[in-house]
Amino acid sequence: MTTKQVNKRLSKKVQSIQPSGIRRFFDLASSMDNIISLGVGEPDFVTPWNVREASISSMERGFTAYSANAGIIELREAISNYMTSRFSVDYDPESEILVTVGASEAIDVGMRAIVDEGDEVIVVEPSFVSYAPLVSMAGGVPVAVGTNIDTDFKVTAAQIEAAITDRTKAMMLCFPNNPTGSTMNQEELKEIAELAERHDLLVFSDEIYAELTYDEEHVAFSSLEGMKERTVIISGFSKAFAMTGWRLGFVCAPKDLLSAMLKIHQYSLMCAPTMAQYGALEALKTGMDDVYRMKQSYKQRRNYFVKSFSEIGLECHTPGGAFYAFPSIEKTGLTSEQFAEKLLLEERVAVVPGHVFGEGGEGHIRCSYATSMENLELSVERIGRFLKQF
Repeated sequence: MTTKQVNKRLSKKVQSIQPSGIRRFFDLASSMDNIISLGVGEPDFVTPWNVREASISSMERGFTAYSANAGIIELREAISNYMTSRFSVDYDPESEILVTVGASEAIDVGMRAIVDEGDEVIVVEPSFVSYAPLVSMAGGVPVAVGTNIDTDFKVTAAQIEAAITDRTKAMMLCFPNNPTGSTMNQEELKEIAELAERHDLLVFSDEIYAELTYDEEHVAFSSLEGMKERTVIISGFSKAFAMTGWRLGFVCAPKDLLSAMLKIHQYSLMCAPTMAQYGALEALKTGMDDVYRMKQSYKQRRNYFVKSFSEIGLECHTPGGAFYAFPSIEKTGLTSEQFAEKLLLEERVAVVPGHVFGEGGEGHIRCSYATSMENLELSVERIGRFLKQF
């Protein structure tokens, strides 16, 4: 069967969605030797010991059964306290917080909870690879709004407003951004908040990198005036607490939206892993010092990486958050996919081509600096050598 033929056993919707563009490069790199990977979007730190110990202890004490569908109440209370103390926005742990199997599940159940067939969801790009497919699988239509390096990949209310139609139901934001590392300050977000209120739109705000901001404090979108009742906050423990493999995220949302998301979560996942939830509880109780330590290390690497890219001739804005650099490779004349594949084969450096994050990502590559300084230094040396042929 060719790729253009339809498999009658599969849904047309699923067949219309392409596999993740990141995965192909991971698979290719895994079959090669002497690879420096700048492609993995996860911390290079091990989950702090006290978090691991809390999870182990929960198993030893026999806490191995299903939890409440929404998550253990102690964790939801801790999330509520965290959102209040860190971002000055209050959520009821009983009715406005849901613990999910990673932030990705949170996005999935959120889209399925609000989207009817044909509804449009604005997706600010470049963006994490799952946003548009999850909108499509929920029956919606993703509408891309592109950003670019000239504005440090920030989006304006005017850009979003130009994409609004009578079918627009919501917008999907991610700041700090994956893949660009771009951040938005309070005044910039307030303009988007006023737009959302004016057009009666829901806002999905993926804030998984909220703790990894380097130059300004993070602003939770729901903390803006009038926004709590129309905002779904997506977050989790993977990035800041180095807990990617634990697959634990959370949603903070108004009661009616949360109730609908919980209904889908009940039938599809039942609950997040109980042992992981006890680890996350410990992370919120005692883990902020570890978060700060990791954040300072990322900031040091960011500063080195951006400066080094400039020195070897790649234009790269300074990312305000997350742990990605997103340099332009347009000067080489190659597409982002051609550049990434050629770099991997010739210099054994794995990066992610920017086009997989949407059309606005073309002409760039995503490079994670969540790896050792030794690897970063060697990767800069190899990329610099690679660029000399252009």
